[in-house]
Amino acid sequence: MTRHVEFQRLHNFRDLGGYPTADGGTTKWGVLYRSDNLGKLREAADVERFRELDVHTVIDLRYPWEIEKAGRVPDFPGLRYVNSSIEHQPYDQGALGSDFDPWRFLADRYMEVSQDGVKEIREVLDVIADPESGPTVFHCASGKDRTGIIALYVLTLIGVPEETVLDDFSLTELATQRLIADWKAFYPDRELKWPAYARAPKDPMELFIADLKARYGSVEGYAEQELGVDDALVTALKTNLVDVEG
Repeated sequence: MTRHVEFQRLHNFRDLGGYPTADGGTTKWGVLYRSDNLGKLREAADVERFRELDVHTVIDLRYPWEIEKAGRVPDFPGLRYVNSSIEHQPYDQGALGSDFDPWRFLADRYMEVSQDGVKEIREVLDVIADPESGPTVFHCASGKDRTGIIALYVLTLIGVPEETVLDDFSLTELATQRLIADWKAFYPDRELKWPAYARAPKDPMELFIADLKARYGSVEGYAEQELGVDDALVTALKTNLVDVEG
């Protein structure tokens, strides 16, 4: 199976299948995907490729104003579209300078999102856990930060090891140059001032996970204490997303 699904205009569309879990299972292929902005899904070949995946549900993690400005997934027949904006304090990454630690900055933003977006993050988990959702894609603009936060919570709750979650996060590095090109094309009159734009080393996610552990004891502790995640939700996520051996 292939983790990276190739599109002409989407650069960071990935299948979350094939990851081992602590109970001896493996995440299912073709059930849960993460991506950059599906508003770029316009080329005929890309549309056909997307339809071949038989996606039933799209979860858009962006602000409504981002969607208005940059577009959303086409309204295909039978496609369920959910907009849950998990971020509440916008910041312009392209305008950030270089006189600070970018990874510490991002980790702080991830905690900020996790504190402010409790309601929306729980909504996203409920949609992913719903058996009626079918094959599902969740995405933001670049498919890195907000998308990475959701991937962390989902993968951790179903038992995927931390190092594997970090490896998954860092795969965005393979799309960095194309995401930068997209930004420059979308903002032709602006200068990209942040050298860390679209970069995805493990560092910010490692720092964020350490912060969650310091505050809540574990990533699961955050999910329980802030999101109200219980055994029923974890079981539903595993049922939808994990093949258990034996």
